[in-house]
Amino acid sequence: MIPSARILLIVSGGIAAYKSLELIRRGRDRGMSFRVILTRGGAEFVTPLSFASISGEKVYQELFSLTDEAEMGHIRLSREADLIVVAPASADLLAKMAHGLADDLASTTLLATDKPVMVAPAMNVMMWANAATQANIATLRARGVDVVGPGSGDLACGEEGSGRLSEPHDILDAIERVLGHEKLLSGLKALVTSGPTHEPIDPVRYIANRSSGKQGHAIAAALAKLGAETLLVSGPTREADPAGVAVRHVETAAQMLAACEAALPVDIAVCAAAVADWRPARAGNQKLKKNGANTKSLDLTANPDILATLAQSKTARPRLVIGFAAETEQVVKHAEEKLKKKGCDWILANDVSENTGTFGGDANTIHLVSASGVEDWPTLSKQDVAQRLARRIADHLRGAHA
Repeated sequence: MIPSARILLIVSGGIAAYKSLELIRRGRDRGMSFRVILTRGGAEFVTPLSFASISGEKVYQELFSLTDEAEMGHIRLSREADLIVVAPASADLLAKMAHGLADDLASTTLLATDKPVMVAPAMNVMMWANAATQANIATLRARGVDVVGPGSGDLACGEEGSGRLSEPHDILDAIERVLGHEKLLSGLKALVTSGPTHEPIDPVRYIANRSSGKQGHAIAAALAKLGAETLLVSGPTREADPAGVAVRHVETAAQMLAACEAALPVDIAVCAAAVADWRPARAGNQKLKKNGANTKSLDLTANPDILATLAQSKTARPRLVIGFAAETEQVVKHAEEKLKKKGCDWILANDVSENTGTFGGDANTIHLVSASGVEDWPTLSKQDVAQRLARRIADHLRGAHA
């Protein structure tokens, strides 16, 4: 039971909206309180009076209500909850969330919040399977949104398959996991690096690599969900900043190292960024011209080693320093060598060969290398890798793997 947990429940359109009444009733039995935002679609299936009666709170519906804005505006609604739960989450509302649209009270509140968000999708099986919906779900997961369900079975439309709203007790269990168990790292500070670095050749060109930042961003979000005060130092990436995470945007390896050193002391450091090993010794102030030449030589110099710098610090070494080894051959062997050379505690080794799709993809196959040996993880989504790593870190720091 989580006493006084404040839930902002957003109910969107769909026949499954009636289950939200049961969700509130059972949630209150577990010590939760609920405010409800009811969309126009949701109000077609369940009346505002029903939600007001069950929750004991006023139900909010209209964005441009002067009374609501004077008494309880969408900003306050978005900030005064411990968790925002969208159940049922329609395909339309999921699309709005993924693309940052804000044309009603529900979508505006979701865009304005700084609190964790959970969605429980419910829709027709073909709508759920549609590539657009799946892309939207992937985007939301990457931003740290928790997704519960959907379940499979008979649907209200008469078809069968995935798309059923998860049962109220399953949603409530998920809420308790987020709010009740996410504080395993409370009081600790975490530093995560993510993405590539760009090392300028001249004002137009740079040296880089294929890192997308998906794994590093997911790790930062997972650590924050477990209660760690998390700073993400990100190189150039298309990934959205994770909710609940402080972010420093950098371009070069030197800038990334400076940001990391400025963040110390921290308890946990996860160096997931694919930092360029070299940079041009002299970057041109103007665009370098070809001038008829068919070849051009670049003098390169080594970049600072961020992982080794953190792991070998004599004054502010984090309690746990974790690096990545992106390899294309002899993955575990090279990771074991890197562990000794860098002086870190763990190395997460993965195969980034072209045929694996790891760089830029949504899945990863991890080998956790430490002084204790090698743990081979199954192929998982990058979000699942991040959650598994965060729990592994929490267990280690609590002594389970001392």
